[in-house]
Amino acid sequence: MKRNYIVFFIFSVIVGNSFGQHAGWTNYTSGQDVTAIADSGNELWIGTTGGLVKMNKTTGEMIFYNSLNSGLPYNYVTDIEIKGTTGDIWIGTESGGLAKFDGTNWTVYDTSNSGIASNNVSAIGIEETTGDIWIGDAFWYSKGLTKFDGTNWTVYDTSNSGLPSNIVTDIAIEGSDIWIGTGDLGSGGLAKFDGTNWTVFNESNSGLPSNSIWVLEIEGNNKWIGTYNGLTKFDGTNWTTYDENNSGLPDNAIRSLAIEGTTSDIWVGTYSGGLAKFDGTNWTVYDTSNSGLPDNKIKTLLTEGNNIWIGTNGGGLVKFDGTNWTVYNPSSSGLPFNGISALGIEGTTSNVWVGGYCLAKYDGVNWTVYDTLNSGLPPKEVLVIGIEGTTGDKWIGTSYGGLAKFDGVNWTVYDTSNSGLTNNYVSAFGIEGTTGDKWIGGTNYCHNGGLTKFDGTNWVVYNIYNSGLPSNFIYTLAIEGTTGNIWVGSGDYGLVKFDGTNWTVFNESNSGLPSDYVSALAYDGTTGDIWIGTDGSGLAKFDGTNWTVFTKLNSALPSNEVNALAIDGTTGDIWIGTGDFWGTDNGGLAKFDGTNWTVYNRSNSGLLDNVINIIAIEGSNIWIGTKNGLAVYNTTGVEENSKLQNPNYKLEIGKNPFVKSTVISYELRRKDKVSLKIYDLTGSCVKTLVDGEKEAGSYSVKLDGKELTNG
Repeated sequence: MKRNYIVFFIFSVIVGNSFGQHAGWTNYTSGQDVTAIADSGNELWIGTTGGLVKMNKTTGEMIFYNSLNSGLPYNYVTDIEIKGTTGDIWIGTESGGLAKFDGTNWTVYDTSNSGIASNNVSAIGIEETTGDIWIGDAFWYSKGLTKFDGTNWTVYDTSNSGLPSNIVTDIAIEGSDIWIGTGDLGSGGLAKFDGTNWTVFNESNSGLPSNSIWVLEIEGNNKWIGTYNGLTKFDGTNWTTYDENNSGLPDNAIRSLAIEGTTSDIWVGTYSGGLAKFDGTNWTVYDTSNSGLPDNKIKTLLTEGNNIWIGTNGGGLVKFDGTNWTVYNPSSSGLPFNGISALGIEGTTSNVWVGGYCLAKYDGVNWTVYDTLNSGLPPKEVLVIGIEGTTGDKWIGTSYGGLAKFDGVNWTVYDTSNSGLTNNYVSAFGIEGTTGDKWIGGTNYCHNGGLTKFDGTNWVVYNIYNSGLPSNFIYTLAIEGTTGNIWVGSGDYGLVKFDGTNWTVFNESNSGLPSDYVSALAYDGTTGDIWIGTDGSGLAKFDGTNWTVFTKLNSALPSNEVNALAIDGTTGDIWIGTGDFWGTDNGGLAKFDGTNWTVYNRSNSGLLDNVINIIAIEGSNIWIGTKNGLAVYNTTGVEENSKLQNPNYKLEIGKNPFVKSTVISYELRRKDKVSLKIYDLTGSCVKTLVDGEKEAGSYSVKLDGKELTNG
């Protein structure tokens, strides 16, 4: 006989301040891309592109901090430093500024409330004797180096100091001297600042092999410098460079360094060659072929006793004790990547299909990942997903891997070698409802893209040589449900309509189209309107006769860079994803009901990022793909899964009641006492999962029904 269980959750709630919550928002991020590691004794602090994690080194228990459940201003963590005198955790983020966390309270410093030069924090250095915090910026439009003494802010850049470049990649403190790694492939180099004088070392005046400095470590009198072109040791007088040609270094591009305290061994993380250890004489290389290392791209390193902790680019966190390799997944969800480039909704099941560097399916509880190791998916990024309503087949367009079809069991890949496809870069895809024809748009710089129709047997190619297409660059397409007309966004050559016989081209010179660069399309089946997103000139609506243009100047559109469009078939609302990847404008998500605009961004909602890549609608759920993860907004204000909420906590139960297993996730807004107990239908407690005080953060517990007593 099957036994059903209900989950009863008890919190001892302490009244206090809680972080502002955004009703209806749920975020999914991956922590597999580890960017920073810091040691605070019993715990490790782990920075990822999906948030901040505190992990107990003994038990492996993880607490997840993100922009929804804590004061972390942005989920992309770039650096972590711990102030020795206070134990405060200082966290740098990609575009959210600098955060300080004392274990209870969060303080955020950004350009709106402080003298910090930029919200893009690439590096942090703490001068323990003075308490000064040094902050670097190495992102687009970099603004140099900032010092914060607890009260005053001082900015150093190329215009007011001896800093050789405003691109600051790393900071190391040696007594009162500040060592600063700067530069790209052009200007830059290594700078030393003693509080008064600047000394700059570069390719022309020192033994540095490159002006592009990526990482710094200090070992006694030696400065170890990781560059784009090798590893260099500087002892104050002499320069020694190690590279692929004169040493056992597996890769000249050095991403991370760590020094083992007892042995002074140098651990070197490379861009794509794995991990190397150098004892001063011998080199030992560890990579995916000869060790338990899951990825050869090493982003960050930390030595702790005999252990080396390794942050990888997509392979998670790794501990190596000299013999054994242990891999940890510091993720709060099963999403395998944060860069979301494609979304598809399976109508019959409401499964959400997510594309990035691989493919993932989310059924509301479980995540299933498809990659080159476990499926027939081509080894390329997923750019577009189409789901066939009649068969449920998933069609996946990739970057230079062609087009794949997945029927739930079998994979079929179409590319230029085995089909009529003229281009393996599939950037646009659509299915014609009445005929089932697949329309495929391709782009590449060899100009052999164009538009292809596949009816299941035959391939028909349309290009600039045999049709009215003005360009072979196809970025987006939409299909009219009633007429079957194909609308195509054709690079810098405007908008094209194809009715099966005739081609009509709309551009800036012959129509009301505000820009020839069409970046997104959506067809409104109710009104017959075609909505056109442009790259820099706003949003346009075309009803077949009249053009209406919406921009930042004449509407509440948050950005003129329109990347994604989706129309809610029930309400008629149009959802607009905007944002400039380079960060030169505000961006965000907008909803337009024909009269009123509602704008969602990072400051007023649970949106992960203000640059929106893709939108998909599933009932009242708006799924939003960004470069920093997947967000879902329920327009009725209800979050995903079964939930209990309180100003100080949130509980989510994947299945309740359940038979076999379920996942229970809970978030604490602040430190609190937690009791999590399982009761059967008679009211008897059959299992206690948690009973004790927990820190603020996110937790997950998997409950297996087999562990519960029968009877």
